[in-house]
Amino acid sequence: MKPTSNCNVVHHHVLNTQLRLVSIITVQQWRTKMKQLEGKTAIITGGGFGIGKGIAHAFANEGAKLVIASRNGQRLKTAADELRSQGAIVIDVPADVGRERDVIALFETTMKKYGRLDILVNSAGLVDQAPLEQTSLESWQRIIDANLTGPFLCTREALKIMKPQGGGRIVNIGSISAQMPRPQFAAYSCSKMGLVALTLTTALEGRDCGIVASCIHPGNVNTAQMELTPNEPAMEIDDIVKAVMAMVTLPPNVNMIQAIILPVTQLYLGRG
Repeated sequence: MKPTSNCNVVHHHVLNTQLRLVSIITVQQWRTKMKQLEGKTAIITGGGFGIGKGIAHAFANEGAKLVIASRNGQRLKTAADELRSQGAIVIDVPADVGRERDVIALFETTMKKYGRLDILVNSAGLVDQAPLEQTSLESWQRIIDANLTGPFLCTREALKIMKPQGGGRIVNIGSISAQMPRPQFAAYSCSKMGLVALTLTTALEGRDCGIVASCIHPGNVNTAQMELTPNEPAMEIDDIVKAVMAMVTLPPNVNMIQAIILPVTQLYLGRG
């Protein structure tokens, strides 16, 4: 048998190494192409904790550039640093969405940094519990400002960008309280009912410009708000995140305009 030269051995070794490198690069390119939000920019209010933070991580994993906003600057910075440590492109903007000047500054910062806006998620919100006759005007206004005025202001500023841009998606985090209120949550339920009207109006006014508006209505979610109803079943944040991802990754001509998601055993019809 003819002996194999060292040159042939080296050649085969180099060739095999090259083939392995090509395979690795091809897999990496395939994974990059599979990212569903690659090249898109998203603003997520309430992005420093809870559902908003979960959405931010999911969007980052799918290639989106992020702007996260929250009133709590320190918690927001911690969330942003966590995202950056995982390779996300993100800026954090402390903002109270109930204040017009904060919202305007949030959108101006986004445009200066990224030059476009593809997705807005209105996730910031508050909840309070009290019998209706004991609800103060201050408490009422605080809930309405966070849960309804904030989404209105953010949606208004988003439309100013998305209409000339030719499209975009807006997702509002609602609640099953918009359909089935429970006692002692009057301000919260009214704010979420108003959010449905805002969503539908946005969808109507935006559709000719390629703008899609949707509202997802969660039941109980395992967040700090569960302190108010500790004995009820709850979903995990990731369950809501999956539903939001389904909304924002639909074809541009399709809208999941509203969706209800809740634990199977949570009371919904006839709840009290």
